[in-house]
Amino acid sequence: MRIAMIGTGYVGLVSGACFSEFGVSVTCVDKDAEKIACLQRGEMPIFEPGLDQLVAANTAAGRLSFTTDLKTALDGAEAVFIAVGTPSRRGDGHADLSYVFAAAAEIADTLAQLPSNRTVVVTKSTVPVGTGRRVERILSMRLPNGGFDVASNPEFLREGSAIQDFMRPDRVVIGTDSEHARSVLRALYRPLYLLETPVAFTTLESAELIKYAANAFLATKVTFINQIADLCEAVGADVQDVAHGIGLDGRIGRKFLHAGPGFGGSCFPKDCAALVRTAAEAGMPVTMIERVLEINDARKQAMADRIAEACGGSVAHKTIAVLGLTFKPNTDDMRESPSLSILPPLVEAGATIRAFDPEGMHEAKKLLPNLDYCDDAYQATDGADALVLLTEWNEFRGLDLERIKSLMRAPIVIDLRNIYQPQDMANAGLVYHSIGRPTLGGLSDKASKYYLIAGN
Repeated sequence: MRIAMIGTGYVGLVSGACFSEFGVSVTCVDKDAEKIACLQRGEMPIFEPGLDQLVAANTAAGRLSFTTDLKTALDGAEAVFIAVGTPSRRGDGHADLSYVFAAAAEIADTLAQLPSNRTVVVTKSTVPVGTGRRVERILSMRLPNGGFDVASNPEFLREGSAIQDFMRPDRVVIGTDSEHARSVLRALYRPLYLLETPVAFTTLESAELIKYAANAFLATKVTFINQIADLCEAVGADVQDVAHGIGLDGRIGRKFLHAGPGFGGSCFPKDCAALVRTAAEAGMPVTMIERVLEINDARKQAMADRIAEACGGSVAHKTIAVLGLTFKPNTDDMRESPSLSILPPLVEAGATIRAFDPEGMHEAKKLLPNLDYCDDAYQATDGADALVLLTEWNEFRGLDLERIKSLMRAPIVIDLRNIYQPQDMANAGLVYHSIGRPTLGGLSDKASKYYLIAGN
């Protein structure tokens, strides 16, 4: 099979490389000539573990290529995937679909110039309900004689484990009214049938909504456990025990029950906002998702106050070491990262921030220019009045705690990801603050007040 992938961003590049690993001939197209030239040299525009090796292997095998010429990519292709960006539109939170519709128009105009062959046009980008039908109308206006089919094939890739997610997915969702499109996409995903991967065939509208509903549900789950963490602190419970206990229930599951500073990234905030907008336009508001977004934004902003409280009520004239800037580990993505909400207020309050992130500092410097960037965790910690663990990179899980204590001016650690056990930190002589867990050796101030009020 031959396919084209329009867009070499996160979704397009990972999907194109993985399809080529299936033995498919994939041509990735992008208007950015510099990006295409970098990819042709084997230079990755994003950080994703294993992606550079996958691209190199399939490029060398002749199954994966990169071009700015759409006509070359579409000539003989059985399917073309639209994998362009759909950022939040300024002002209303809806997804900006201008890139999707522009790609659809260019596909139609290019197909009109090529020998007649039936091509399946697939939206891989995350798009609101109704987008596929609009793509269908754009194609119909330019290709009145047909020769195309439209489908939706939403992606469910987690940054940092995207290749594994593509190769061994929980499910594949394909939305289309066309039997020909079903046949082409079924053949394209045939290698996954050997793994007995569930493939759900739906309408266009259902496939588009599945993606948004899935991300909104997971965002709700994160927000739920964060609120439970706050309650745990107030009553002296341990959120990790609570999460473990409820996660053993098969109806709930263990994933996305990790308390922290709030969710970020390129998907959850944007997709929840777009779902809220779509629902409002349909006259069926999803007020629960609206509250999830409000609670999450407030939580990220409140983390700066939590850090100041741990530092005695003020961070003025203090040096704060921060480990981790990206919204999650194993990515260089800074979009909607909690660090963007937490760190600027600390700087405004008079703190000096010494930061280190294994992959995200290049992007972070553009967004957080007022930080002092360091070469490693220990350089960041040297002379610090407090250490904040903000992203749970693996290399931060095994820090030399004795060395950390010896480098710091004051032995205060604020762990916003619950990476460490309180006893280990106490043994190292560090004053340890975490999320949703009682203070070691007694109840927290909040819990003490609760029991006093309750008459216990």
